[in-house]
Parts: sequence; C-alpha cells; structure tokens
Amino acid sequence: MKVVERNIYQIYPLGAVGAPFENDFKLEHRILHLISPEWLKHYKKLRVNTILLNPVFQSTSHGYNTIDFHTVDQRLGTVEDLQLVCQTLHNQDLHVLFDGVFNHVGRDFSQFQDVLKRRRLSEYKDWFMIDFDGNNSYDDHLRYENWEGHDELVRLNLKNPKVREFIFDVIDEWIDLYHIDGLRLDVAYCLDQDFLRYLHHHVKQKNRHFFLLGETLHGDYNQWMNNNMLDSVTNYECYKGLHSSFNTRNFFEIMYSFNRQFGKEPWCLYTGKHPLSFVDNHDVNRIASILDKKEWLPLIYAMLYAMPGIPSVYYGSEWGIEGVKNYNDTSLRPYIEKPEWNELCDLISVLNRMRHLHLELVYGDYTQIALSNLYCIFERAYQGKAIWACFNIKDEPMDIPVNSTKDGINLFTDEVEKIPGFVHMEPNSFKFIFFRYF
Repeated sequence: MKVVERNIYQIYPLGAVGAPFENDFKLEHRILHLISPEWLKHYKKLRVNTILLNPVFQSTSHGYNTIDFHTVDQRLGTVEDLQLVCQTLHNQDLHVLFDGVFNHVGRDFSQFQDVLKRRRLSEYKDWFMIDFDGNNSYDDHLRYENWEGHDELVRLNLKNPKVREFIFDVIDEWIDLYHIDGLRLDVAYCLDQDFLRYLHHHVKQKNRHFFLLGETLHGDYNQWMNNNMLDSVTNYECYKGLHSSFNTRNFFEIMYSFNRQFGKEPWCLYTGKHPLSFVDNHDVNRIASILDKKEWLPLIYAMLYAMPGIPSVYYGSEWGIEGVKNYNDTSLRPYIEKPEWNELCDLISVLNRMRHLHLELVYGDYTQIALSNLYCIFERAYQGKAIWACFNIKDEPMDIPVNSTKDGINLFTDEVEKIPGFVHMEPNSFKFIFFRYF
C-alpha cells in the first residue's frame, strides 16, 4: 500500500482491553478482545485500512517504559495471541503498525539493571548516556539522560552501533513474527537523525513499502519527513489549528496553516508530502471534549479528511466519546467493551470510502477558494478532477461568494450543485462538491 493511501485507526491496547495501569505480571489474554466479532465488524464497517497499535510489549505501566521488546505484555497475552491478532487483521485486509519506543526504556530493562549492578564493569554502560559521578532521583549514585526530566524513562544511546543493532534485530523479529507493515516511532523528534537514516535503509531493504511514521510536535517537519528518513510525521501544527479555528470562529488560522504547508508557492513547506492528520490521539484531550459545539464534530472530521495528509481516527472518538487528560492519561485511554455506532461513524465511513473513490482527496494539490472567519472553501485537484471542501459555522444560511459559475456534483447527495457565483451553505454545515475540469 502506498503511504498516502492509508487511513489509520489508532488503538491504545492496554487501555482499550481494560488492562490494569500498573503491570501486575499476571498473564491475561486480553488483546484477543481487539479481534472480537464486534470489533472486526466495526473496522470493516468504518472502512479503515490500517490499524495502529500503541505499545504491546512488556512494560512497567503505560507501555512507554519498556522492560522487554521481545515479550508481549502479560496484561495483554502471549506472542501467539499477538500473532493471531495480526494474522486476523491481515486476513481482513488491514495493515498493522506497531509503536516503536526506541528513544528510552524503563528502569527494569535488563541491560540498564546490569549497569546499576555492575556499574563501570557492565558491558552495557555505553548503551546509555551515564555520568557515574552524578546522582538521580532514585539515588543510584549515577546520572543518566532521560526523556524530558523523567528518571523512570532511561534514554538509549542510539549513536552506539550495538544499540542500533539490538533495535534492528527487534524490528526484524517483529516483521518475521507478526508481519507488521510499519512503525510509529515514539518521540521521533528526540531520536538521533543518523539512527533514523540507518533505520530507513534497514527496513526499506526488506520492504520498500514498510511505513515509517514519526511522532513530531513543532518545527520544520522536513528534518524528519524526507526520502532518507520518515515517510510521515504527526502534524501537530494543523491539529491545533483545526480545533482552534472552530472554537475561535476563525478559519483564517487553519487556512493559513494549510497554505503554509501545502500551497503552490515555492516557500510552502510540505507540498506533495503527506503528514499524519488527526483531531485527537492517546496523548491529548478527546475532540468531543475540546469543541465548543458538539454539532461541529461532523464538520471537523470532514475537514480532517479533506485536507492534505493521511487521516487518523482514535478509537472511540468516531462515535464521539469524551476524555480529558488526567495524571496518568487513563481517562484518554478507556476500556471499550464493544464499539458503538452512530451518525458520526456513518460519516467517517463515507469519508473513508470517498478517499478510496476520489484520488483528489489523496493526491490532490491544495488551493484556497474562499475564506472568511466563519466560512471557507478549499480545493483538492488531481488529474483534471477536483473537489471543493466547503464549511460554514455560522448559525444561519450563507451564500459564499466564489469566482465560478461552473456547476458540480454534491458528493453527499449525488445531486447537481448549482454555483451561480456563490455556494449556498446551510447553518453549521459542510459539503464536498465534485468537478471534472477536463
């Protein structure tokens, strides 16, 4: 599958299957819950084509403090359970991505424990960045680099060839055992960029379609998303712009970001590239808890699917569940006994189908057509066809003036859309209008 043709459904397994937050090291086969008949039907009905699984390997608590990259977290099950999950998803024509947490490990990681015990005599002392003359919050009488001030997360020395070899062996094992189709690289903005180049070369030799997605926040995404490193990165700039533009009634913000990132001017940053688009994920408040008006949920998902990039939906948000960050983020990562279905799910399913049928939404370029604080129209055009994505967040009907009198087809009604120099919009509504230019 080509990178840009993906639409991603993200699941945080430890939460979704109801595992305890702290690892009790009791074997339970909870991960099989993700391939229950209800969930398999849900994926198919939603028309997603890629499942992203957040951490599934042995960790102390939340999955990002890894103990063992080879052992499936006992709260989730066994290697055989995870193999069955991946095989079942593949049999449903779903690609599978694992979360690769390679910037840091938990303190119970065996190689780090060896350093704590044997100190300078440990063969693993150079796997980490350690100052044996310092100290830390655990009073180990040594200091080590961690992730963003958290001593429970010990940073790996990715410049060390032995560490790179270890990680690449882990990835090879995941590919051989589970036939994964790609990786999400946790905190990719922290990863050594030479490591990313080595990683790219390693996996693309095995499978040129192997998908590398990096978690990035801000800055120039081109430093990670390029032909020698990552295929895609998380587009946090537009994540913020999406909900902020709705809540502040100011579409200038998101349309500025769209043009800055994807426009036709030579200074535009990511034209022709495909960062990951999202309205929420396992680290941020649920979109249903962010938007001032719940009636805007369909509009923001329509904009998500209309904008350039690879759309991603976080489990549960497709039917509008709420969630606000708490101290360990468990409120963002709830247990779901079985998926629900409502009109928002219907819409996301239709949007996924549209991306399959209309390559304008996948490969199309970006052009701004109309813009005011409370309405906007932008175009995605490809090979003589185009789609106008139209949005109105006024509480009254609006005729959006456009420099066109060419009629199109409303993709949601299949009816002719008359455009006599304006696009008519109902209150708090959106529409996609299809044109064939030649």
